[in-house]
Amino acid sequence: MSWLEKRWYSNKPAPCWLLPLEKLYRFLAKRQHTKAKQNRWSAPVPVVVVGNISIGGTGKTPLAVELISLFKEWGYRPGIVSRGYKSSAPSYPYMVNKQSSPEEAGDEPYLLYHRCNCPVVIDPDRTSAAKLLMDKTDCDLIISDDGLQHYRLNRDVEICVIDGERGLGNKHCLPAGPLREDGQRLLDVDFVVTNGTSVERLIQQSIPCFAMHLEPRRFLSCVNKDKTLGIDAFTGRTVHALAGIGNPNRFFRTLEKSAGVDVIAHPMRDHQSYTEQDIYFQDGNPVLMTEKDAVKIKEIAGDEHWYLEVSAALPDNFTSQLREKLEFVKEQKGNSNNG
Repeated sequence: MSWLEKRWYSNKPAPCWLLPLEKLYRFLAKRQHTKAKQNRWSAPVPVVVVGNISIGGTGKTPLAVELISLFKEWGYRPGIVSRGYKSSAPSYPYMVNKQSSPEEAGDEPYLLYHRCNCPVVIDPDRTSAAKLLMDKTDCDLIISDDGLQHYRLNRDVEICVIDGERGLGNKHCLPAGPLREDGQRLLDVDFVVTNGTSVERLIQQSIPCFAMHLEPRRFLSCVNKDKTLGIDAFTGRTVHALAGIGNPNRFFRTLEKSAGVDVIAHPMRDHQSYTEQDIYFQDGNPVLMTEKDAVKIKEIAGDEHWYLEVSAALPDNFTSQLREKLEFVKEQKGNSNNG
């Protein structure tokens, strides 16, 4: 974690020399959002945005995986659009396929494609991605991954995910704080989901929060995902732990608490690419990591490399309200399309 990021989430005030830059950021962001809203495109099917108002990881990917599973149970045929951060696709929009590499698709879209078994299209312009999804598949619901600030794509449901441990930090926008948008943005979204402990004390009491908990399930081999171990397979042992996510300390604590291991922590940059030097240690201890990290080391992994599979546990009142909202949107879309 950089010095600046530590400052964002400390009890110290925002650096005063960054406040003018924050003001400029707010002005430019507002202008860009206003322009985007004037050229919005509306899909003929419901669009659900899963995003956040802060930079860094908050737990969006596990939530998206769980939502895809729920949508399928409810009879929908979901598809995903994503920016494809750090992707190197031959052209955009790009439909992720079995031959795609994590480098081409981006680590998170690659993970979502293989974990969810549904169409995934990447493009910095999510409207373009959504149009290709509509043209090439039979999807009747779109999830926009990390698309809260991409206003050109009209959305029917907004879900904002907040890290329950770190909250909104110092509540300042970039670069004085971690926020992409002012905390007041939470008043506009349909659902606020906190990853872990509720952070209602940090935001307006009028905003209902739903607490999501990530439940560790098992360890899978990075070489062969059909090879699995129970959550207690490494209990009492010393392990190396890699985490190239927004809040790596959360992963390390999860391993210590749920798997009962002694962690040698190796925090990495979010979305970091790996070399053999990064993942091999000459002490014979197992190397554990997140699923997002595992997809990037498949070609260089060894028998000592394992990743932790987690699932998002969601409260019943959240899923029931979301289902009700989607049914209403689906009906409205149907009436509009028929009209």
